[in-house]
Amino acid sequence: MSSPTFQPTSVPVLKRILVWGGLVAVAIAVVGAVLGGIYAGGTGVVSALIGTAMALVFTGITAASIIIANRFAGSELYVGAFFGIVMGGWLLKFVVFLILIVVLSGQPWLNPLVLFLSIVAGVIASLVVDVVVVMKSRVTYASDVTLPQVPHDQ
Repeated sequence: MSSPTFQPTSVPVLKRILVWGGLVAVAIAVVGAVLGGIYAGGTGVVSALIGTAMALVFTGITAASIIIANRFAGSELYVGAFFGIVMGGWLLKFVVFLILIVVLSGQPWLNPLVLFLSIVAGVIASLVVDVVVVMKSRVTYASDVTLPQVPHDQ
């Protein structure tokens, strides 16, 4: 792998998304654990924490896979590596989600409603974080483009 000559401007934005997503997930975990504890006791707390962790991991894989794929920027392998890594991240999320659903379904120590609501809250919050961070980012529309140089004598 050759080292990139430049860092794509999406990398700092995605890193901010990961940081803010983590902070929001902690808040959702706390609120979810309190509400889950009130609603279903200990199983509600565990369900809220697992649901929030699932949402954080699944949404974080997308941003992390793009950051990893951007390490190939500037190389001949960039397009193939980028789409391979991002698609691999998506497939990883899909397989892990299916495995977790099979393993966690019917467990007596989980409350399905609290688990579901905490996953939904985590996904919605991550979408809000994505939108807010991207809207507040100061990135030009054609930031990673190098225009061809025209000789001055023409």
